[in-house]
Amino acid sequence: MPRYGQSMAILRVTGPSAKAASPPAEAASPPWFARLPGWLSSRAVPDAIDYAVAAGCFVGCTVPVLAGAVPRIGSPLAVTVFGILAAVPLIVRRRWPIAAVVAIAVVYLAATLAGVRFTPFVSNAGPNFAIAVFTAADRCDRRSSLTATIIAGLALWAVLPLGGHLHPGQDQDAVQTVAALPAWLLGDAVRARRTYRQRLEQETRRKAAEQEGRVRAEERLALSRDVHDVVSHSLAMIAVRSGVARLLLDQQPEEARVALATIETASRSALDELRRLLRQIRDPAVEHEDATPALGDLPALVDRLRESGLNLSYQCTGQPGRYGMGLELSAYRIAQEALTNVVKHAPAARAWLEVTHGPSELTIAVTDDGPGARHPAPGTQGLGIAGMRERVAMLHGQLSAGDRPDGGFAVVATLPVENRQ
Repeated sequence: MPRYGQSMAILRVTGPSAKAASPPAEAASPPWFARLPGWLSSRAVPDAIDYAVAAGCFVGCTVPVLAGAVPRIGSPLAVTVFGILAAVPLIVRRRWPIAAVVAIAVVYLAATLAGVRFTPFVSNAGPNFAIAVFTAADRCDRRSSLTATIIAGLALWAVLPLGGHLHPGQDQDAVQTVAALPAWLLGDAVRARRTYRQRLEQETRRKAAEQEGRVRAEERLALSRDVHDVVSHSLAMIAVRSGVARLLLDQQPEEARVALATIETASRSALDELRRLLRQIRDPAVEHEDATPALGDLPALVDRLRESGLNLSYQCTGQPGRYGMGLELSAYRIAQEALTNVVKHAPAARAWLEVTHGPSELTIAVTDDGPGARHPAPGTQGLGIAGMRERVAMLHGQLSAGDRPDGGFAVVATLPVENRQ
């Protein structure tokens, strides 16, 4: 089975259905600045970027206070400790985003109550809390991140009156709560965009898998039709001629020998065609044209059927054009299957094969003067006419199969011709 699957994969890529098997076009990749937030937030293990963010917040906000660039409120030790405690959670914010929001909020609450200002701004304004909120909104589900942000923001806002009462000389405002809102909205937008792209990629892969499955199913169906046509046609001839040989073996041995020779020829022809078909599946690049019957092979088919005893007339009218491989193969198989049905169901009938090359359509007509309607044997299902209908439908043509008004049976396939040369 693996070998067969590989062969079918080769046929899918290089055969007539390669166009249908081509993968869908991928969505255009967004620019690097649009992918940067998602790339930064997709890393769970702390790395150099996390340490750099934490160090940048400490150096940018706390070091100026320690250096005396702005008035300091609190001892140098307290400023250093609070600055470190507010920066450290940023190192692990992507692994524990909610915990980072809570930890930084607790640090700001403690600084407000202790009256320590470890940044140059009112209420220790800085990027720490906003960064933690952004990460939580980006990495957690919407309900969890929003709940944590609201609780932390309300806590920071609620402690302001108490901080102002304990330290009347310090200005206090709700800047941390205000900064948390745009940070959460931006983080949630990044998360929603990443989720959308992931779902889009999953949908693209799913559709590609479904399309590949359909292509494989069509290839198996096409292969089964070809095998059915080859085997059915050859076995029908063998069955008829073997019956003739059995009846004439004693009284007319020469005629029996002719029948046996016909059986041998039909068997070898079927084996050769099956080998070519299987070789085409294994390696479509090898003898591709010879492996595919075409309209030009119909005279040889007619000769073989005549040699097998079928009274068959062949007529080709119109100017043949250069048709596609799929149309030529289907036309040949339709004629072969219709003539095989004559051999199986009306072996003593006279048959006519007419091929008409029109300006916009190709018509294959097989008629006979046999007993008429063909019904499959009890307990079996006929595949011949159904297979012909499938071939015609694939080419958007029309097929009629039924009794003739003056007796016999007729199969007429009309195939539209495009880009005829």
